[in-house]
Amino acid sequence: MSQAGPPPRTGAVLLLGSAGCALTVLDTNVVGVVLPTIARDLSASFADIEWVVSAYVLCFAALLLPAGTLADRIGRRRLFLIGLLAFATTSVACGIAADASALYLARGGQGAAAAFMLAPALSLIGHAHQTPALRARAWAIWGAIMGLTMVMAPLIGGAIATWLGWRWAFHINLPLCLLLAALSGRLVPESRDPVRRRLDVAGVLLFAGSMLSWTWALICGPVQGWTSTAVLPWWLGGAVLGLAFVLVEQRRAQPMLDVTLFRSPALVGAVIAMFAYAGAVQVMASLLPLLLQNARGDTVLQAGVHMLPFALAMLLLPFLGRRLGAHWPSGRILALGLGVAVVGNLGIALSLWQHSDLGLLLAMAVLGSGGGLLNGETQKAIMSVMPADRAGMASGISTTARFSGILIGFATLGAVLSSHVRAAAASRLADAGQAVSPALLERVVVGELSASADAIGSLARAAYAHGAGYAFVAAAAMALLAMLATLRLMRAPAC
Repeated sequence: MSQAGPPPRTGAVLLLGSAGCALTVLDTNVVGVVLPTIARDLSASFADIEWVVSAYVLCFAALLLPAGTLADRIGRRRLFLIGLLAFATTSVACGIAADASALYLARGGQGAAAAFMLAPALSLIGHAHQTPALRARAWAIWGAIMGLTMVMAPLIGGAIATWLGWRWAFHINLPLCLLLAALSGRLVPESRDPVRRRLDVAGVLLFAGSMLSWTWALICGPVQGWTSTAVLPWWLGGAVLGLAFVLVEQRRAQPMLDVTLFRSPALVGAVIAMFAYAGAVQVMASLLPLLLQNARGDTVLQAGVHMLPFALAMLLLPFLGRRLGAHWPSGRILALGLGVAVVGNLGIALSLWQHSDLGLLLAMAVLGSGGGLLNGETQKAIMSVMPADRAGMASGISTTARFSGILIGFATLGAVLSSHVRAAAASRLADAGQAVSPALLERVVVGELSASADAIGSLARAAYAHGAGYAFVAAAAMALLAMLATLRLMRAPAC
């Protein structure tokens, strides 16, 4: 039970909480569109580009569960305001970054601030809408706002980068956060949980360390060698820290993650589906803009427009998922969504290899359709297989699986893309009589040469398209394996 207080202003809480959540979605998707521009302006490597995304998601994923506990302890509105002000500050730090290292360090701080915004915002909305009917309506409105934000983000990112410069993709957060903070301080009532739960500091550090180690290995592997002395310790460190996290959580009276819940095959299947949805579909909000600009030579604004088939399908298909939910069990809907994602990812790969622009846009729409089916159903499936009194833990598992999937998916697909683009570029450059050097290959992988209209620009785009196709094959394989696991683990009970 939450602390009693005056009746919350439900409309204000819903809109302001949703706006705070939308800021995190907007930032993630806008940054995906401007990544090639950032890389060229800061002379960044492909690993630097990956860290701009991964640092944000890593800190977000690691701190989301403890942020929920902290919000219950110190006050949900208070932590939401702290998160907004921290997000504004770190956004400015991103916007003034002089080099790639400063940018991705600031992005890590921005990810932490985003966790301190999102967790209390969701708690505030849930606390303000306590009857089932009110809560269902509130989450429907929240979902619509998130979907609309995702559709608009590529266009907003393209417009900002074209007319104001990429730094304003971060600076724009300052006035928005200050406005939300002022309104929230005035209109949102405070609430907290009278039962003070302990923060699981050891769990947070072990989980974050494991994710960091795996991400570091995946990002550095294509350049330094997968089994090199520079990379192998990170693989081992990730495994050891992950195992330590499980052992520590098993011994906690109030664990950050109750690992005993995973004895349920249905929960394991639903979590696998969520992880694969994030790693094979959601991650494309960052990978597809890179593809459109570096393989097709799109401007940043054109890339934003060409993202619409993917984004609109992601927005509209959840309505079909809800209709299917009246007749099909969750496991079957999840398997269908993952199967559509397999087709979409393979379609993108084939379109790249066959140089079909129309096929690429259609395949993006198919991939977005699979994502739309999965978007609402993954959360619902996890919540439905958990005991009612573990709703908070279910939400934490769902969100952690989502952002862990984005983190590992982006690093994995980025590694596949980087390796194959380098190989394709080396072959094409050699055939064209060009001297091949690691520095030149890095310029191709980053997309620095893709905007050029000369022969080497055409060669760079062709190499990027060929190599990137393998990343989408890897995404299709991830979705296929998850589909098979989901079908097996989430079988409907026999009548």
